[in-house]
Amino acid sequence: MTTNFAKPICATALFCAALNLNLASAADAINAPATNTPAGGRGGRVQAPLIAADQAEIATLADFPAWTPGAGVGNYFIGPMYAPAPEQTPKDGVPKGKVATFTLNAADSKFFPDTGLRGTTPTRRVTVYIPSQYVPGTPAPLIVSCDAYGARNNQLPNILDNMIADHRLPPIVAVMIANGGGDGPGSERGLEYDTVWGKYAEFVEAEILPKVEKDYGVTITKDPDARMTLGGSSGGSAAFSMAWFHPELYHRVLTYSGTYVAQVRDAENPHGAWGYHETLIPNNPAKPLRVWLEAGEHDNGAASGSAGFHNWLIANIRMAEVLKAKGYQYEFIYAKGAGHTDGRTIAQTYPQALEWVWQGYQAR
Repeated sequence: MTTNFAKPICATALFCAALNLNLASAADAINAPATNTPAGGRGGRVQAPLIAADQAEIATLADFPAWTPGAGVGNYFIGPMYAPAPEQTPKDGVPKGKVATFTLNAADSKFFPDTGLRGTTPTRRVTVYIPSQYVPGTPAPLIVSCDAYGARNNQLPNILDNMIADHRLPPIVAVMIANGGGDGPGSERGLEYDTVWGKYAEFVEAEILPKVEKDYGVTITKDPDARMTLGGSSGGSAAFSMAWFHPELYHRVLTYSGTYVAQVRDAENPHGAWGYHETLIPNNPAKPLRVWLEAGEHDNGAASGSAGFHNWLIANIRMAEVLKAKGYQYEFIYAKGAGHTDGRTIAQTYPQALEWVWQGYQAR
């Protein structure tokens, strides 16, 4: 029997850096003004002045329409007032999935052994969510979460419990993977996430998913249309890289404040992940990807000129432009008054973003 999960949703929710935070904060904190302080560890320092062309590019955001449930491909805005979506809260009568954790040793990895880079940790934790509706032996749709977003306080499992029960999402297995440690250029996380390559996806495929299948008795689908990546900041660019370099594995991508900027540079990518919107997407045939992305008004480097390749807001504007030009299925959300991987934005948008990313999915 074929099931179509194309129905649009209403509210919104949480994830990213915030999915790793406890969003049960005081109500008056939900709409507290964001600061325009870039995260220095992520290269958010101002490196070049905003010039007239940059300001004109940012000014185009004022023309975006408001984002509404069921909105189609295109550019939208939300904010500056935010309210958390209800899907993140456990509900009585909703079947609860299984949540389990295991540890990977860097010493056992062929892809990311102990590199000695800044922040490198000897182990990383992996959290696995298996929906109660999963039927053993059947291939399950998959979400891979960079930085293990959603693992803390069972936030992503709560969202999936509620949305699967409401038939707004298929019964998805979620694998939430911690990074290798540190942050920014020169760190292990920077190597894994900020490098423009397919190695991280290969690591997940070879060293994590087989263990999930073996230890937890699940079968993960090989259908790329039933596989999604997600992440925020550098985890966002890593999520995009997983699908870009391996579209045979992933077709669906969700990112908050994606680090499509010049963090890790090499001979093939002299401007790092800035190259996605500068050359890689424009100069290559469109891939079968469905992409949802967000950036905040006060995102990292928002006061920095594009000449420094470190303005997250401009980078995401340009990602939307090139995705549109190449005919991709995409949504770009501009969050007014929001900062980098802003918790208020994530708390409001995540369920609706998830449902949009999975729109059109048909179980096989």
